[in-house]
Amino acid sequence: MAETRSIFQEVQGAKRPAATPGGVSRDTGRARALVRAWLITLFALVVLMVAVGGLTRLTDSGLSITEWAPLSGAVPPLNAQDWQAEFDAYRQIPQYQLMNRGMSLEEFKVIYWWEWGHRQLGRVIGLVWALGFFGLLLSRNIPTGWTGRLLVLGGLGGLQGAIGWWMVHSGLQEGMISVASYRLATHLGLAFLILGLIAWFVMKLSREEAQLMVARRDADARLKEMSTGLLHLSFVQILIGALVAGIDAGRNYTDWPLMAGGLTPPGMWALEPVWRNLFENDGTVQFIHRLVGYVILGLAIGVWFAARRTARVATRRAFDWVLVAIFAQMVLGIVTVMHSSPWYIAIWHQLGAVAVLTLVLRARFLSMYPLAQSVKGARA
Repeated sequence: MAETRSIFQEVQGAKRPAATPGGVSRDTGRARALVRAWLITLFALVVLMVAVGGLTRLTDSGLSITEWAPLSGAVPPLNAQDWQAEFDAYRQIPQYQLMNRGMSLEEFKVIYWWEWGHRQLGRVIGLVWALGFFGLLLSRNIPTGWTGRLLVLGGLGGLQGAIGWWMVHSGLQEGMISVASYRLATHLGLAFLILGLIAWFVMKLSREEAQLMVARRDADARLKEMSTGLLHLSFVQILIGALVAGIDAGRNYTDWPLMAGGLTPPGMWALEPVWRNLFENDGTVQFIHRLVGYVILGLAIGVWFAARRTARVATRRAFDWVLVAIFAQMVLGIVTVMHSSPWYIAIWHQLGAVAVLTLVLRARFLSMYPLAQSVKGARA
């Protein structure tokens, strides 16, 4: 019969089960750091893509390539015959016939390189995503639970390429000299959605899962809700800004704070049916863009005051930067309009939207997952 042992007796030589690092997730800090570095690279490339896309639009270059060739299009014209073929194709579309008739081959090359560069950068982003994703997957360096999220990013990137051509194709139709504003808004909106997802993933990967779970216990529910509202409204404003760009509304009313000398632009509801004015009337669309900008600034001030109450220094400072960025973006928008949206100012307004969206996301993240701090730090 086995000898009875006291429950207080120490067991010698017993093997203890190995602890799982982190307790919550099997991933390592190294894996999270590798994925984070890859995502930061993608984020920078997508920001560059937004900038090049904006300049392509502002220079009226987006319709210079009249076909979608994802693979063969990577090689630009290499001789005079190829250049002439591309130019001949461009001369068949309405933009050339109605707006650029008489353009020389050398002038065409300028707008061609902008559009080709924009498409080529898209190919580079796709390649960086594919090499990074499959390299991390094969080397088993994707943290637990992250494979699906990273795969979604690749899917959205492919969808963005297809939407880009869908947008360009609208500008090749009879009577069109630019792309359809609705499709432009869809294209730009998806770009900002991709940017936002990448930024959020980078933030979540900056700490271990266990650390995030602990931090979430101290989340500020009120700040989270307010910053979420600010995030959603900022995204809507980006879409409205795309509509402004799509119908060149920013170049038609160059006074501020009035519009054509009045509180509202003339002919706000001139189009039939009435709903079209909200999307196609240049005065109405710009008026809405201005109005939403004022609302966003007011909301940002309210959120900033609410953030003053938190003891978390990093969270307070994050909302400081949100308010600064939104105010600067509004001033930049006013300057852009008053100068009739020249490309060298308008492009900074577009990039300002990237800064606003990223900073709002960061502030929201810190309201949900506040950084730990000492009692001394709370007094700062």
